[in-house]
Amino acid sequence: MKINQSHRINAVNPYQKQSEQQPTGATDRKRKTDEVQISAEAQEMLSSSRVNSADRAKRIDDLKKSVSSGTYHVESGKIAEKLLPFLNNNDKSGEPK
Repeated sequence: MKINQSHRINAVNPYQKQSEQQPTGATDRKRKTDEVQISAEAQEMLSSSRVNSADRAKRIDDLKKSVSSGTYHVESGKIAEKLLPFLNNNDKSGEPK
């Protein structure tokens, strides 16, 4: 037994119905375009990041040079201070409280 018989009486073809409902002329159809709106906050963040990009690029270059020359010093105390609150929020099972 065939379930999908296209030659049945009153067979439904949803694609054909959809194309019949749409206007055929190019002038009748209105082209929809995509639109992007950037909020004022996002624009402000973007402009501030561009202002700091020169300073940031210089800092990154300095860090790259010090790492490649072997003179970069890691301050373990600062790393420990940043990790301590995270470790205090976890119980002994390793799951967050």
